[in-house]
Amino acid sequence: MVQSLNLAAVRSAFTLLSHPRLLVPHLAVADIRAIPFAALRTAGIKYLVFDKDNCLTAPYIDSLHPPFAAAWHSCKAQYPAENILLVSNSAGTPDDTDGEAALRVERALDVRVLRHREKKPACGAEILEALGARPAEVAVVGDRLMTDVALANLNGMYAVWTTEIVTEKGDNPVAAAVRRLEHYLYAFLRKRGVQPPPHAAAK
Repeated sequence: MVQSLNLAAVRSAFTLLSHPRLLVPHLAVADIRAIPFAALRTAGIKYLVFDKDNCLTAPYIDSLHPPFAAAWHSCKAQYPAENILLVSNSAGTPDDTDGEAALRVERALDVRVLRHREKKPACGAEILEALGARPAEVAVVGDRLMTDVALANLNGMYAVWTTEIVTEKGDNPVAAAVRRLEHYLYAFLRKRGVQPPPHAAAK
């Protein structure tokens, strides 16, 4: 699948850079194995939204990254499948002809893939409608600051940033380059003491 230019991210760039706290996650972890799913549920997070590429799977691969199997099982032990939603900027978007990639991922991961018109970070309303949730009840998990973390913070959700990717092999080269810049940006913002927007689940 060829991933088109993410115009939503381009449009939001000025807003994000003008309000840098939108790029700061509430929780930064190496990968999903370090996410305290039970603690999130106790803190009031009822729904989980996951990025796919380099968060759950290798880029453009449908199946779960094998080392994440135990963590994925732990996640599903805390959250029913209907409360988990996968939101990709490839599968389930207009780039996904006839939704074939979304169907493959749903079969492989056994969770819903959002069919959405707008790419992250501009699909917050579509996510909330699909889940039937209030923003404060939703956590977004992903490896990108300008898409996943920004999506969460722009919509009053809880942002979880996975800092270590599965692999750059096969990744979108533009996304890979921007991701590397995001790590430098995060270090700069933290050094400046920039905090994420307040959230009830944040300690």
